[in-house]
Amino acid sequence: MRSNYYSYIFLYIIFISISCKQDKKIEIPEEVIEVKEPELVIEYGFNIDNYTVINDTIKSGESFGIILDRHHVFYPKINAISTKIKDTFDVRKVRAGKPYTILASKDTTQTAQVFIYKHNKIESTIVNFQDSIIEAYTYREPIRIVEREVSGKIIDNFSQALDTLGYSAVLANEVADIYSWTVDFYRLQKDDTFKLVFEQKFINDTVPVGYGKIKAAVFNHKGNDLYAYRYIADSIKGDVDYYDEEAGLLRRQFLKSPIKFQYRISSRYNLRRRIALYGNKVRPHRGTDFAAAYGTPIMTTASGTVVESARRGGNGNYVKVKHNSTYSTQYLHMKRRKVRVGDYVKQGDVIGWVGMTGNTSGPHVCYRFWKNGRQVDPFRQKLPTAKPMVDSLKPQYFEFITPLREQLNNIPLPDLEEINETKAIDSIEKKQEEIIAKN
Repeated sequence: MRSNYYSYIFLYIIFISISCKQDKKIEIPEEVIEVKEPELVIEYGFNIDNYTVINDTIKSGESFGIILDRHHVFYPKINAISTKIKDTFDVRKVRAGKPYTILASKDTTQTAQVFIYKHNKIESTIVNFQDSIIEAYTYREPIRIVEREVSGKIIDNFSQALDTLGYSAVLANEVADIYSWTVDFYRLQKDDTFKLVFEQKFINDTVPVGYGKIKAAVFNHKGNDLYAYRYIADSIKGDVDYYDEEAGLLRRQFLKSPIKFQYRISSRYNLRRRIALYGNKVRPHRGTDFAAAYGTPIMTTASGTVVESARRGGNGNYVKVKHNSTYSTQYLHMKRRKVRVGDYVKQGDVIGWVGMTGNTSGPHVCYRFWKNGRQVDPFRQKLPTAKPMVDSLKPQYFEFITPLREQLNNIPLPDLEEINETKAIDSIEKKQEEIIAKN
């Protein structure tokens, strides 16, 4: 009996032990979930999440008052806003076509609290009138500057070459300005090459908003490398100029042409030229005709004082500029003159526009060049340069351009066959688009 008793006890203990094991819960470590605070969206200095954001464009006939009234701001407050900010922002000068942003309340009324007038991609005027605040101030988008390297070959013209690479005519104009005293961009030859080191500006790292400094460039034109380096020789004045690899100043006293782009020389200085307009008789032509589109800006080729600005006889509308005791220039057949006698004009300033006034058979500017009171051919003159770099600064300059020259030389040139293939593909795609558009 006693042995059976102990057997029951043993079995009972085993049963209890098994039951306890079955009832015991398995502990699983809890998953830790990290809760991140939502990132603040800051635009124009405001937390956008606190507002209803309304983007629009000013329509023809709309005014500052009409826009705010439409967004539940009443005219007594509109008048108070206009008066308070008039010295900072003249609300009468808002223009149709300009984009704007309204930051409105998030309630059902969506009442305007901030008006943002966008002058361009970079600069805006912010008018803040929420609560008791009334203020206006300028806001500039933060800009990131990226250094670019680019190279290309001339197929048609320089602007087209840069356009193929994805850069605008603005960059082409700036480079042309650098070389305007030494290179005629309308006489570049096919397969001439170029390399550039320049800055490009971006908003939010993606939106291009223009160009910064052109640090260095080289054109291989007719087999010659023409270098240009941006350098400030006079740190006190801070004047920026471009110099070649020998510290020679690229800028000359006279530009090669009074027209920046899109011109052709239709007639050169020729004392034995026959003119159809005068019955094909020999009549000396003491000027150089630059044919260009009607209304093209005309620049003065050097700084000086306007001594004549009139409309007279065969000259039509014309301007004459005296540069110094030796040189004067004259610009004939203008559509309209921009300057008056006595005005001081700087090299490159617009003084009028291409027209057909006076004796002319087509739109052009007749450019006349005077030396010591006598009309001469400007292309046969050895014209003076601007003030050169002083010798004491040259060692420092050569040290400055050494890495830039190495950087230019290390930029690879594109393959000409690849460019031609790309151009052929673009031409085919353009024709296909034209066919689709017609159908």
